[in-house]
Amino acid sequence: MGNKLTFSSLNALESGSSCLACEFLAPSESQNIRVHAVTQCSPSPLVSCTARVPQGATVSQITAANSEESRDQSTSSRFLRDVHISTRLMEDFLQLAKENTEKDLETCGTLGAFLKNEIFYVTTLIVPKQESTSNSCQAINYEEVFAIQNEQSLFPVGWIHTHPSQSCFMSSVDLHTHYSCQIMVPEAFAIVMAPTDTSSYGIFRLTEPGGMGVLKECQETGFHTHQETADGSPIYEHCSNVYTNSNLRFEIFDLR
Repeated sequence: MGNKLTFSSLNALESGSSCLACEFLAPSESQNIRVHAVTQCSPSPLVSCTARVPQGATVSQITAANSEESRDQSTSSRFLRDVHISTRLMEDFLQLAKENTEKDLETCGTLGAFLKNEIFYVTTLIVPKQESTSNSCQAINYEEVFAIQNEQSLFPVGWIHTHPSQSCFMSSVDLHTHYSCQIMVPEAFAIVMAPTDTSSYGIFRLTEPGGMGVLKECQETGFHTHQETADGSPIYEHCSNVYTNSNLRFEIFDLR
């Protein structure tokens, strides 16, 4: 399924779900990334901080290719904890979504992180069972996602989805989806992967208080136009507190 990653099929007998295992070499050591289904939940009340960032990791701030905003212009980034994510995770998600993308169908996934020293490290991508069209993606059986998050004591810091044939932006439906994430975790972000767009991907969040206020009051569903924010700011913005970490380990759970 590509030059960078080799997949092999496995079977999850208890759930009946297919799963994958994949391996790749990191600069300093061999790393195993397992892609599998979870069948039971063992909730833990504590955050696990056992994972460590490998020595020599390269950490870079994510910037928007066509954005004129600077870090100082972000409406609330100075109040947010930083988030580290692997670019490899985004690339692997795009590979898992390839079959849907070729059919002009969206694919979505949830991002889980642990918190250590006031920094969120994204270590888990969960691809739930889902129903998709060319401009929408609805996760189903979401209790399976909650089971993984509870079992591994993960913070739901964001989500990721594709725009197979559209540009890289947040639709009105995306904004409502993200509002429910950001109201729980202020650092929550949304990644839009748009293979046909020159910018390739974007990492967004609702502005505060502007965008969050608009979404809080909006009762409409489906695709629609939102009113302007009270302070004149955009409804959403590029994240300036999210950084790529080249050696951050992660797992992928493909529950489809």
